Amino acid sequence: MDIRKAILDLLEKEGKPMSAGQIADSGKLDRKEVDKAMKTLKDEELIVSPKRCYWEPKK
Repeated sequence: MDIRKAILDLLEKEGKPMSAGQIADSGKLDRKEVDKAMKTLKDEELIVSPKRCYWEPKK
């Protein structure tokens, strides 16, 4: 499974901004892998930060 897709799916499902720690806990994912994947998602402009350290899918 692609961790980036899992993160995007989780953010869509939750429907609210989440921190990397919350994403790792909710998705039962490794925090370091989440951090790496989120950097890629930010670079690809697929997620945005409505407030510091919280992320949501770009609309």
